[in-house]
Amino acid sequence: MTTEILDSEDAARAWIGDAFAPSAEQWTRLDRFVELLIAESAQQNLIAASTIPTMWVRHVADSAQLLALDTRDGDGLWIDLGSGAGLPGLVIAILSQRPMLLVESRKRRCDFLRRIADDIGLSHVMVVEAPLERIETRSAATISARAFAPLDKLLDLSARFSTESTHWLLPKGRNAVKELALLPEPWQRMFHVEQSRTDAESQILVGTGKIAVKQQRGKR
Repeated sequence: MTTEILDSEDAARAWIGDAFAPSAEQWTRLDRFVELLIAESAQQNLIAASTIPTMWVRHVADSAQLLALDTRDGDGLWIDLGSGAGLPGLVIAILSQRPMLLVESRKRRCDFLRRIADDIGLSHVMVVEAPLERIETRSAATISARAFAPLDKLLDLSARFSTESTHWLLPKGRNAVKELALLPEPWQRMFHVEQSRTDAESQILVGTGKIAVKQQRGKR
């Protein structure tokens, strides 16, 4: 089946409506998040200015599509690595009640994430201000990372949070297949590639399972 690429702001909003049936409160929170993100981007480099006219395609729907790919039942912990501008973590937190751990090492960005969560009432969001290496190990039901690190490094750093049932959702742009091919064979089989809904040339690595640190590091 061919994935329909969202090519306009109206199309992005319509897809979100069809996929998640947001309540009036959720729509209000999404609109408020977009408003605050644009305002804060004038103060710090959160998103490229060139993407502001297409916020709903490039950032909101681009983030929300990860929630659509997370087919697991239940409400386990979702860890978003390198949350930065709250993409995808805050968008997913708005559209679901999943407990969300946003990991970000930069203070100004963490301050922004906390202000947003407080402003729009996301009590199920926790922001951790530290490099991933310093984060206490805990089991993640889902791990996402948007522009966090090359795939091998990403898996190496986050392996200790994974279990046999952890769901990985990793947007990798145009390099998805190339980065996947560099992993050892067992981990290649753990992932498959999904087409992004927001960019015909971008792809998302989707997988389920535990990454064993020693094996992953020993790939070379």
